[in-house]
Amino acid sequence: MTITLSDGRKMPRLGLGTWPMDDEQARQAVTQAIPLGYRLIDTAASYGNEAGVGAAVADADVAREELFVTTKLRGSQHGYDAALRGFEESRARLGLDYVDLYLIHWPLPGRGLYADTWRAFVHLQEQGLARSIGVSNFTPEQIERLVEETGVWPAVNQVELHPGFAQRELLAWHAEHGIVTESWTPLGRGPKLFDEPAVAETAAAHGRTPAQVVLRWHLQLGAVPIPKSADPERMRQNLEVFDFSLTDDEMARISSLGGGRQGGDPETYVEL
Repeated sequence: MTITLSDGRKMPRLGLGTWPMDDEQARQAVTQAIPLGYRLIDTAASYGNEAGVGAAVADADVAREELFVTTKLRGSQHGYDAALRGFEESRARLGLDYVDLYLIHWPLPGRGLYADTWRAFVHLQEQGLARSIGVSNFTPEQIERLVEETGVWPAVNQVELHPGFAQRELLAWHAEHGIVTESWTPLGRGPKLFDEPAVAETAAAHGRTPAQVVLRWHLQLGAVPIPKSADPERMRQNLEVFDFSLTDDEMARISSLGGGRQGGDPETYVEL
């Protein structure tokens, strides 16, 4: 299953997250994930595991063109020239000729460089080195500034999204502007979410795990979840979410859980 980005390229509807794995853990996880059917792999310069991800991709028994590799620019490399250097460093660690999706990891508004950074991203896309470009943890106002200065919209905004932080307004704004929402921490942090009656009772009703119900919730919102797992059985279960549907009532009940943001705030986050 894929979703079409605004630049015409297709991205898998569900992927494997690799934070906070080290190189060896990431290599093992990706090596196990690809035979299960994972094609979207998410990493970042700041995770410290790009080399491990790249090694698994190099050893995979599927064509490179079948895989969709995402990485992200670290905050210390904002700015036009620094971003170009940062990309080349990531590409070298990954051992790839190109990346499928390159994201600005955080806007870091206090530094005031994210528009110059975005210009570098546009250049990388024009060169074919980053097939698609996007952002992570950006607000609508920050995205609008990118567009005002370059005329180029990001294809993706990867943000914190889970039933405790449903981001309804942001999802609607993304949809209105043709931006795909990608969900980090899609299952929240900790087991409490799975014990919530809205999740547990829905899982029981469908004969599914709580995690599968939450991932299905993301898909029906139109988002692309990237759950992290190093366990092959959980990886397999996380992929088995395309053959059932939640009702409107179930979706609304899960969306109303509340709880708030668990990670950094794009307006105040300082550095990676």
